[in-house]
Amino acid sequence: MGEGLKSAKQGIYVLSLANLTNLKSLDLSFNEISTSLASLGSANLTNLKILDLQSNQINNSLASLGICELMDLVELDLKHNNFGGQVPQCLTNFTYLKALVLSSNQLSGTLPSAFTQMKSLEYLDVQENNFEGKYSLSSWANHSKLQAFALSSRNNTFQVENEIWFPAFQLKALKLTHCNLHAIPSFLLYQYDLLSLDLSYNKLVGTFPSWLLVNNTNLRGMYLVNNSFSGTLKLPNTKHDSIDVLDVSHNNFSGQLPKNISKIFSNSLGLLHMSDNCFEGKLPLSMCEMKELMWMDLSNNHFSGELPSDFLIGCFSLAFLNLSNNNFHGQIFPQYMNLPSLSFIYLNNNNFSGNIGKGIQNFTSLEVLDISNNKISGQVPNWIGNFSNLVFLLMSKNLLEGNIPVQLSKLSSLAILDVSENRLIGPITSSFNFSFIQELFMQKNAFTGPIPKSLFRSSKLLMLNLRDNQFSGSNHLQGPIPNQLCQLRNLSILDLSDNRLNGTIPSCLIRMIFWTQQSDIPNEDRSTNDLALEQGYMFFSSNHRFEVKFLTKNRYDSYKGDILNFMTGMDLSKNDLIGDIPSEIGDLQGIKALNLSNNFLSKSIPKSFSNLKSIESLDLSHNKLSGQIPQQLTELNYLEVFNVSYNSLSGPTPNEGQFATFGESSYIGNSGLCITLVNKSCTSAPTPPLLPSNGEEGEESAIDMVAFYWSFFGSYVTIILGLLVILWINSRWRMLWFYYIGECIDLCFYWLSKYVSC
Repeated sequence: MGEGLKSAKQGIYVLSLANLTNLKSLDLSFNEISTSLASLGSANLTNLKILDLQSNQINNSLASLGICELMDLVELDLKHNNFGGQVPQCLTNFTYLKALVLSSNQLSGTLPSAFTQMKSLEYLDVQENNFEGKYSLSSWANHSKLQAFALSSRNNTFQVENEIWFPAFQLKALKLTHCNLHAIPSFLLYQYDLLSLDLSYNKLVGTFPSWLLVNNTNLRGMYLVNNSFSGTLKLPNTKHDSIDVLDVSHNNFSGQLPKNISKIFSNSLGLLHMSDNCFEGKLPLSMCEMKELMWMDLSNNHFSGELPSDFLIGCFSLAFLNLSNNNFHGQIFPQYMNLPSLSFIYLNNNNFSGNIGKGIQNFTSLEVLDISNNKISGQVPNWIGNFSNLVFLLMSKNLLEGNIPVQLSKLSSLAILDVSENRLIGPITSSFNFSFIQELFMQKNAFTGPIPKSLFRSSKLLMLNLRDNQFSGSNHLQGPIPNQLCQLRNLSILDLSDNRLNGTIPSCLIRMIFWTQQSDIPNEDRSTNDLALEQGYMFFSSNHRFEVKFLTKNRYDSYKGDILNFMTGMDLSKNDLIGDIPSEIGDLQGIKALNLSNNFLSKSIPKSFSNLKSIESLDLSHNKLSGQIPQQLTELNYLEVFNVSYNSLSGPTPNEGQFATFGESSYIGNSGLCITLVNKSCTSAPTPPLLPSNGEEGEESAIDMVAFYWSFFGSYVTIILGLLVILWINSRWRMLWFYYIGECIDLCFYWLSKYVSC
């Protein structure tokens, strides 16, 4: 078969399968087939029994693939591809087919009820497609060989109907997720051999279905995630020695955990997931008997009290512990802990207090430690530097004091360090090694001394927050922008605003590859630590959201969690920067926000800014820029905020694309600009400003106006007083004045009476 099949990176093409008439098994799985595959039906594979094309990117319809002509198939696996269209009816004629896997494709339409005619079918997996309409499980009533069935749909209109019927089969595994179920399917009342049951992501209500455990004594996995079950968790009284996984997270269960939970599951339970419910009270003392428990998540509930000492000793198999977002209190990590396998610890957002106990020293495999947002006091122990596998160390929002131990720099795997919002003091020693850290949060402490230069030598740093400390120069950074910043090649947000930085903008900032287009990023080798961050800590990524505030679009926005992976920006505003804007900044094609306002930048706006295809906010206001606004900037289709006000720009403003939406406020303070948006003539001389341009002239003008008003009022009063004096002295003029007033009054009455009579 070696010469009959040729492989390429973009696909695998069938060349001469027609000669392989005796071929019984064809496995093309886990390749990179990304185009339509030639019809297999034309290859005359009459003896083919097994066909495996899983985990490719094939976009055929099932009919065009020639599936209907492979009538002797026993196993057909097409999962994790891009197959579209409807499921062909011809599959119902496959009389020998035992396993059919069509999951994770783009299949649509209604699910054929004729599947039930495939009497040999034992395994059917059609989950994660785009099925719609209603589907009745009762069509399987007369099927006797079905052992495993998995069904779900990405389409919200899809619904599995719940009818009363009696099955002829006994299932080993059932998965009905995202099926809009409002009640547990009634046929499960007659199932006694289930090994795995998954009814997650439905609309199930009522109390915990303990009868499923009673009926299926061999059940190993029970998943009821993201439903609306409520009430207390009532477990059966009988012991269940086989169950390995119990996941009832994201429901509305309340009350205390059953005291008999450890007795029922003591010899088998390995994973217990009860997060995001309304459980309360203390942990049962008997939980220490769960010797096989490796993974426990009780986060986002209302548990309280201290952690039972027996639990911290007895569950010696525990590797993952998440008790975050509860009301636990007491000392953290007392000396009598005996959990040697514990690698992931999440105790954040509780009320733990006291010093960090020495019981944690035995956790030699520790990788994640999160004790943030508690009331933990004392110093950060030096021996934390002995955890050679530690990747995430999160201790923010506590009462920790003293210095940061230099021993932490020994942690070569440390990627995220957060000690923010504590009472830490002192300088950060220059010998502290930051070369491995990707995210460093030290804000809101009392650190002193200079900012370590070793920070600028880190090639992996993504996030850095040092604000609200007492670093020498902090918030008033002086001197030129250090070229060492350009070594922070993975930095996504750079905010140096509101300081006293001077000199020119370094052109080497284009080395920050997060701001260039992804196609320009070199294909560098990733370390084991990088791969661990991407693949091994999905739980951490989905449950922890660091927040960064950044000025963009004329407002401060908070960027949190995954959105930080897409936000790129640079803010150098409110400094004393001089010189021209480096044209190289135009190479930062991935940047979304650029703020260079309130500096002393001169010369023209670089035409290379037209390459900033992703930019949404560009602020160059309050500088000394001159020349014209480059017409090429109209190519910036995503630009929402543009501000070049208070410069010395001239010529016409662009009036195409996004620039047609910008108002006069974007250009004010440039006397030479012809703002076409408000019909300002480009041929007339610039109109002098109505108000003075500086404060001194404005003050003098205001004084002159006040003097003018007082002079006018004084002259008016003088004339009236003079007239009264003359009339009082000369009686003849006084009589003439009264006569004149009387004639005026008579004339007014005459015209008024004439107007009324009309």
